[in-house]
Amino acid sequence: MAAASSCGSESNEANSKWLDAHYDPMANLYTFSSCIALADLHGDGEYKLVVGDLGMAGHTMKLKVYRGTGLASESTLLDLPSAVSTFLMDQNEPRTPAVAVASGPFVYVYKNLRPYFKFTLPPLDANPLEQDVWEQAKEDMIDPLTLKEMLEGIREKAEIPLSVRSVRFLAQDVPEMENFVNLHKGQPIKRQTVITCMSTLKKNMADEDAVSCLVIGTESADVLILDPEAFTILAKMTLPSVPAFLDVMGQFDVEYRVTVACRDGSIYILRRESKRPKYCIKLSAQPVGLVRVHKNIVAGCSDETLQGYTQKGKKLWTVYLPAPLMTMSLLDQKSRGFQAVMVGLANQVVHMYRDKNLVDVIRTQDVVTSICFGRYGREDNTLIMTTKGGGLIIKILKRTAVFEEKDTSLGPPVAQSIRLSVPKKTRLYVDQTLRERENAVAMHRVFQMDLYRLRLMAARAYVKALESSLAPVTSTLQEPLKMNAVAPMLIPGLNYPIETFVECLSDKGISDVIKVFVLREGQSIPLLTAHINMPVSEGLAAA
Repeated sequence: MAAASSCGSESNEANSKWLDAHYDPMANLYTFSSCIALADLHGDGEYKLVVGDLGMAGHTMKLKVYRGTGLASESTLLDLPSAVSTFLMDQNEPRTPAVAVASGPFVYVYKNLRPYFKFTLPPLDANPLEQDVWEQAKEDMIDPLTLKEMLEGIREKAEIPLSVRSVRFLAQDVPEMENFVNLHKGQPIKRQTVITCMSTLKKNMADEDAVSCLVIGTESADVLILDPEAFTILAKMTLPSVPAFLDVMGQFDVEYRVTVACRDGSIYILRRESKRPKYCIKLSAQPVGLVRVHKNIVAGCSDETLQGYTQKGKKLWTVYLPAPLMTMSLLDQKSRGFQAVMVGLANQVVHMYRDKNLVDVIRTQDVVTSICFGRYGREDNTLIMTTKGGGLIIKILKRTAVFEEKDTSLGPPVAQSIRLSVPKKTRLYVDQTLRERENAVAMHRVFQMDLYRLRLMAARAYVKALESSLAPVTSTLQEPLKMNAVAPMLIPGLNYPIETFVECLSDKGISDVIKVFVLREGQSIPLLTAHINMPVSEGLAAA
């Protein structure tokens, strides 16, 4: 049995497209895909792994850097990280990227793995009613219980949310309220938002080593673009809901597109110089991940589906997953121009999709919580994953690996989704048929209305004819309406022989064609014309 199991594992490894480079179940890495990045931090061509570690139960948060299979350095973080990004701030040599860590209302920027700058989100306007209530508490005009009742009323009705101080006060027990008020009533009220997601945007060039701007989403439903050197706000856009995932493409100085998945179950698309979203995509459930593949948008949802859309929001396909989705990321094999979506599932399996086609399956030792693909060390195609139990998995894509683009997922074949070249007349006929099917009731009503109108016009014409006595009719009871048809005396198209005498006015006795015109008295338009070919000397003409 052991030999059979060994042979089976060797066969699976031989058929796999990946090489198992490293697995450490005790790495103690607890993170998500948004808090993991690969970058050449020292400009020596060797890429490092940068991880924002959430720690255990919200403690011991750290910024860790891995080199190869070992931990190279770590720095303590003051709060839980929400996103980690690497970007180039300037054109100075050596070209070493900076590391940005979003945590709470701050963005900590590290240069050469040392603290360099801290950006703070601008404060928000506090609720004036909340300020008045705390001012009364400061002057001892109200007791803590009254303060609690007033703050609860403000929270239920006011459009501006309460500050952190008021929220914390409402969570206190009754014996602790007085001490809390005495400790904080002398301090001004501040309402501060926090960062929910972060990405990068090229400044003015599309090169891989170009200067980039930070793009951050906040709890106040705003998207901010920061200057890479001065860290001032270059652009601000407002969303209908709080952003959860960001995907950015383009250049800030030219044209860019920001795709945002929000907590209201929608995807909004922002463009340059637009304060509001240009397009909106309604998802079937809450978003779990967002990835852009070429020009299409792929979103993973909490209802165990993977959905593809165009940039303008048209739905392309839906894939039903065998288990809940935990995380997702983009696989970009630049050497072959191959892009796919990697999806980590709750059944310890990672699926790889190109469009809606399942092209590869990777089985892991634990549930995967973060995925990152790119250059690591000096190897271009490296897959790095962290697990729910804190493990670290590193795999390398084989150079001979080829992902077959056949449809291995359940459902109709790929050929069924290919559009046929339909002729214009056929398309017009189909569109007309669909229009008639959708508007059958309205079209029938229009037909009935026209029919009633025709009947009304005929009745009016009949009454008018009766009143003016223009037509010969009878009014007997047996035959209420009688029409008399009168045929003309001469029917066009028939030859009628007519004989008449013609007097010749010339004394030369010549023969010629005689033209005959019959006119009504007082009119110039002929009723009858005829040509007579005869010798006029005979005196008798036949027409």
